[in-house]
Amino acid sequence: MSDAPTILLVDGTAVVFRAFFAVRDLTAPDGSPVNALFGFVRLLAHLVAHTAPARVVVAFDGGSPATRLALLPDYKAQRPAPPDALCAQFAPINEFLRLAGIPSVLVPHQEADDVLATLASRAEAAGHLVRIATADKDLMQLVSPSVTLLAQSKDLQTTDASAVLAKTGVRPSQIVEWLALVGDAADNIPGVPGVGPKTAARLLAQFGTLDACYAALPLVSSPALRERLATARPVTDRNIALMTLDRDVPGVPPLDALA
Repeated sequence: MSDAPTILLVDGTAVVFRAFFAVRDLTAPDGSPVNALFGFVRLLAHLVAHTAPARVVVAFDGGSPATRLALLPDYKAQRPAPPDALCAQFAPINEFLRLAGIPSVLVPHQEADDVLATLASRAEAAGHLVRIATADKDLMQLVSPSVTLLAQSKDLQTTDASAVLAKTGVRPSQIVEWLALVGDAADNIPGVPGVGPKTAARLLAQFGTLDACYAALPLVSSPALRERLATARPVTDRNIALMTLDRDVPGVPPLDALA
């Protein structure tokens, strides 16, 4: 795989938000804000220099899918609307990408995570090495021998399968079920009450999967934990459906169209 071409996938919306709040009070001569634009361009250049990719694709959020909102109407409902000064910079950011010849993808009513999952799956199947610049732990489920994550920071810390295990206590293939137990406050998804990251990791280490855990629930040593798990089965089933990324989002262009 060392000779395989590298494709760099960038969570554009997350980079823009990070840049906006990291770089303060930067304006153009006419007074318009350019802090998010500046930070976005700087980090993208750093990513490209670090990974030397054969191609780069930037994904932007197009909103929450109806399927997730149907499962949990309060999904991401706690997030405030983005500031006007940030929203105003998406147009120049898109113009920069156009001038730089870097393709971007925004699918209405589809999240950037699912677009990234779709692109990563296609690139992996085509024999690429995939580097995903993201801070979202949901994307740990995509990590494989040919897919790694890059932190959206100056050090560009890499997350491979061993790093996923070190950070969470579970393998990439178990991330969705680990998140289903723990929940995700950033997305307003409640988990199983009283089950934190270490308890979730311990359960998955013991049983392998949630289905196996529920099939052998009497083997859970703590009576209180057994009761919480039994009561929360609808919650974990819902969370798995919510947190499993869509690897075949309709409307995402084929890789050949994103040169």
